[in-house]
Amino acid sequence: MAQLSQLLHTYGILIVFGLVLVEQLGLPIPAFPILMLAGAMVVDGGAHWPLYLGAAVLACLISDYFWFRAGRHYGKRILRLLCKISLSPDSCVSQTEDNFLRWGVKSLVVAKFIPGFNTIVSPLAGATGTSTGRFLALSCAGGLLWSSVGMGLGAWFHDSIDDVIAWLEEMGSTALMIVGALLGLFVLLKYIERKRNLGAAKVPRVTMDELKSLLESGHDPLIVDARGVTARQLEAGIPGALVYGDNAPDCLMATLDKQRHIVVYCSCPNDVTAAQVAKEFVKNGFERARPLHGGLDAWNAHCASSAQADVELTPKAG
Repeated sequence: MAQLSQLLHTYGILIVFGLVLVEQLGLPIPAFPILMLAGAMVVDGGAHWPLYLGAAVLACLISDYFWFRAGRHYGKRILRLLCKISLSPDSCVSQTEDNFLRWGVKSLVVAKFIPGFNTIVSPLAGATGTSTGRFLALSCAGGLLWSSVGMGLGAWFHDSIDDVIAWLEEMGSTALMIVGALLGLFVLLKYIERKRNLGAAKVPRVTMDELKSLLESGHDPLIVDARGVTARQLEAGIPGALVYGDNAPDCLMATLDKQRHIVVYCSCPNDVTAAQVAKEFVKNGFERARPLHGGLDAWNAHCASSAQADVELTPKAG
């Protein structure tokens, strides 16, 4: 740590590029502070700002394009993977869809300022058919804005940042331990938040086999699609399902029989959205409302296995 200033001056561009790249790829490593350090170094005369800014924008563009191509080829599957490995997977899907629906692909310009949204918006743009040229232009604009703000703040507060660097050099390895502890605390708080959200969504589920039995026995369960608009655009839902968001909840529930079986599904991790909607039904007197365990994936898997079984049972000609 005693050579921190020298390290930043010697390898600053590579450090900026590397940290921005890994953060934009989705790792929980904050890169904004290094942009502020770069901005402070520019004011102090130890850095060439176009090179630092170019390195940060290039890292953003590489990461964004990687996820864009992944979304173009793998669609909804890559979004589910990213939400599962994020620190807030239970709210990841719904928040992404809400933001993307509100701003469209133009949200790429401001996405890097929204925690949790940045990594998801690029594959979502690819999955929804955004042209490569438009994506690259908006991604470059977003990376330039985000990097410029970071370096600009560093330049503005360069005196304070110089004091921080001096303090880190004096603290030595103790400073690394403090930074590590703060990062660990952040991850712990996110984990506690996730566990709390899961606890709030603990309601009895209906399995795919139980839903099949209800359908075959003539109970005519009402199947409710609790997904957002973007999710419905990316993947077809269960045929005949009622879209929950198409009507005001109070008006919808006023038209339904409270003794009817209601099965709510979504395509988010842990069926969180479906569980929340099912709890609203139960709160309003629909005691037979339950979320579908596994959501749309469970339904699609059941349909695929049934189709395969039908093929195997079909007699071959000749």
